[in-house]
Amino acid sequence: MNTFKPAARSPFQFLGRCFRRLKDLAVTLILWSYFIAGFALLFAPFYLVALLAFKDRQSAFQHLNHLFFKGFFKLCRLITPRHKWAIEPQLHAIRSSIIVCNHLSYLDSILLISLYPKHTTIAKDRLFAIPVLGMVAKYAGYIPSSGRGRYAELLLNSLEAITANLEQGGNIIIFPEGTRSRDGRIGDLQKGAFKIAKYCKAPIQVLKVGNTNKLFPPGKFLFNTCIDNTISLKRVGELAPQKESKLFNAEYLMAQFRALLDGKPHSEPG
Repeated sequence: MNTFKPAARSPFQFLGRCFRRLKDLAVTLILWSYFIAGFALLFAPFYLVALLAFKDRQSAFQHLNHLFFKGFFKLCRLITPRHKWAIEPQLHAIRSSIIVCNHLSYLDSILLISLYPKHTTIAKDRLFAIPVLGMVAKYAGYIPSSGRGRYAELLLNSLEAITANLEQGGNIIIFPEGTRSRDGRIGDLQKGAFKIAKYCKAPIQVLKVGNTNKLFPPGKFLFNTCIDNTISLKRVGELAPQKESKLFNAEYLMAQFRALLDGKPHSEPG
């Protein structure tokens, strides 16, 4: 009986694979060095000044986060030229809105923060427990995802500041799935994110991100730099709040979020 034997790899194929892995490792180390050394040496002094000298610490911390991640993506574009970026220019003009988006990679949240100098977002509880990073998230007005235990008061204070943030032109960034999709499809949605959106009574902008998971796959340490890829971010629709409609609830918003990401027109609640 004949058995299938995979073709042996040539020395050139092996060397090519080694080169690609070394390139991935080099890019990964450069980007992580930016996160660690760039924060400690370039940005930490400015955060300290904002903490000690600024009356509006929240806006100052948000703007510094925006600049830090904007610098990260400039570096990322420079050293990963095979990954192209298709970001709709009009996204930069969004103000005083709830931004909801699908979630494919850790890059998604920091990509949106890099677009908006004034913003807040829902962050994992564990972020607030990390020294320095937790302080930055707290002073930036970020919202803990669960609000349980010691985070309950922080959640309440964050919600009270949301309206003022929106009135001043800020955006609230929410990923309703709560975690990254492993297959590109929309996963289970958390009601809490949509309850916050309804509570704010602000326009809800639905964004769709694509292919960030090909650059930085979930569960991987290395960036994937040696493939041709286009990372996209576009607006696919808007949901306007209706204060008087009882049907404009979390369930309705969840259904319309899915419909817009699937390219289906949404219907207004009756």
